Amino acid sequence: MQSNPGLDSRVLTLALARMVDSVANSFLVVVLPLYIGRAVALPAFVGSVVAVGPLSFRLTEALLIGVVLSLFGFLNSLGQPFTGRLSDRTGRRTVYLLLGLALVALGSLGFLFRADYVSVLVLRGLQGVGAAFTVPMTVALVNEYSAEGERGGNFGLFNTFRLLGFGTGPLVAGVVIEFGPYAARGVTLSGFDAAFLVAVVAAAVSFGLVTLLIDDPEELEAQAGEELSVAVRNRDGPGLDAVFALALVTVVMAMSFAIFAPLANTINERLGQGDLVFAVQFGAAVLANVLLQLPIGRLSDRYGRRPFLLGGFVLLLPTTLFQGFVTSSLAMIVLRFLQGAAVAAVFAPSLALAGELAGEGQSGSTLSLLTMGFGLGIAVGTLLSGILVGFGFAVPFVVATAGGVVGLALVYTQVHEPSSEPATPAPAAD
Repeated sequence: MQSNPGLDSRVLTLALARMVDSVANSFLVVVLPLYIGRAVALPAFVGSVVAVGPLSFRLTEALLIGVVLSLFGFLNSLGQPFTGRLSDRTGRRTVYLLLGLALVALGSLGFLFRADYVSVLVLRGLQGVGAAFTVPMTVALVNEYSAEGERGGNFGLFNTFRLLGFGTGPLVAGVVIEFGPYAARGVTLSGFDAAFLVAVVAAAVSFGLVTLLIDDPEELEAQAGEELSVAVRNRDGPGLDAVFALALVTVVMAMSFAIFAPLANTINERLGQGDLVFAVQFGAAVLANVLLQLPIGRLSDRYGRRPFLLGGFVLLLPTTLFQGFVTSSLAMIVLRFLQGAAVAAVFAPSLALAGELAGEGQSGSTLSLLTMGFGLGIAVGTLLSGILVGFGFAVPFVVATAGGVVGLALVYTQVHEPSSEPATPAPAAD
């Protein structure tokens, strides 16, 4: 591991590469629903009713869009433990990271040439597989590049850049589509084609950064081995394994964060507000994460991880629950910002703690559980939100809060740091 104190340039490079990659992925979250609705030839069965036992549902355009978006999330999340373990077994990170970026770029490029629904589904699935390689490799490398007393700050920096990419991608996508078509040297590009090209370029930039500036840690190949396992129960006593408990904690944290977005129209109607105010409310949580991930990560290096995990969940519970009952747009903005602060207090310290608990050469397998948990939490929260709101506006927030109570209990009873002594901060650089 890097022994020099201060910011490791390799961590900064990985953070920048992940930011650009996040721009490409979040870009398509906005572009694809519009693209499918306006430019994709949908199957003939759209509009038909399907019966499953006593239940029946209509195959709508919205449902087909949801399938495309959720396919990426599930392939990404469920594939991460396998790709993480593969990298640990082979002692390689960068080759799989580059493979993932190449698949993401290839999928974006394919949208330029295919405009039928099945092709869109296949290409988005290909990108999901690509993301399953990029995410665990980057977090594993951040962990392995981090010196003692710097892991929390490094993960805070990494998450800050990732969220900057996630937040700016939809904005850039909207601008690119709005001002299309584009003409240059006799070639005309629609707004959609230009958007897909931007996503290709973003993935290519990430690929170039990793190729030029990132290498596997020298000791990684020597630590590679076949005996890799993920424990569910604590090997040294009763209860759950701490890393597995952190993965469950990450699921409920991400679920609490994700229930808001699918309720845009319902929230706007309830609070009597427009789309711009909703965008500010959504962005408030992202802004809190961008501002607080790095300082909280560094503080957890000094004072330990567990206090921030506990404090984050104590703050997460009321800020999630009250969103289901407020009647003021301003109050919702405040609650979203505080909820974002709670997520920041949980995510960077949990990654840092899992990194400390990972055995030598097992960062990929270990940390992929948490990144998988985050992806699953987002997917489950998005799905549950649309279902539960039919029982009442507050119901999704109440259910997510109940999940947060379980998360708080898991942190309090199952999650402990490797040492009772807080991590010693690295000395300041001269």
